[in-house]
Amino acid sequence: MSLPPAASVEGSLEISEGRCAISFSLDVQDIINSVQDDRAGAIAVFVGTTRNSFKGKTVTRLEYQAYTKLALKTMAEIIHEANHPTPPVEHQPPHDPTYVASLIRCVIHHRIGTVPVGEPSIVVAVSSPHRKEAFLACEKILEDVKRKAQVWKREYYEGEDESKAEWKENY
Repeated sequence: MSLPPAASVEGSLEISEGRCAISFSLDVQDIINSVQDDRAGAIAVFVGTTRNSFKGKTVTRLEYQAYTKLALKTMAEIIHEANHPTPPVEHQPPHDPTYVASLIRCVIHHRIGTVPVGEPSIVVAVSSPHRKEAFLACEKILEDVKRKAQVWKREYYEGEDESKAEWKENY
């Protein structure tokens, strides 16, 4: 898949349960602050960063692109699903990660453009009255974003022809 650089634009979507954003930069502390609430006994945060290696190759940077309008809509649906889960069926264990409830606020912020090694590319922050729900929701939201959101990445490796770098789904 090859997308022109102009394909990605910044955007954000405020919903009753939280916020989704796609931008060329992000502020981790600002995102954490945005989910704080006096009712929250827990805030769980995932910060995904560009690592310096992948499958034995040295990564020099990542590049992200998104179909912003659709990706924001998808992220909003993911937050909504996390806030309004389907209750577990009888044969599921009580702490099934597909069942999350009592969330206060959720934020997903994905970066687009070039992301150098060591810098964050995605932040998921969740506040909840209890830690278990916050941890489970944060992980579920992250996995759903990686599986469903219209965001693609391209990895650049040391010593490889940059023109050969391919766009891939953001798994």
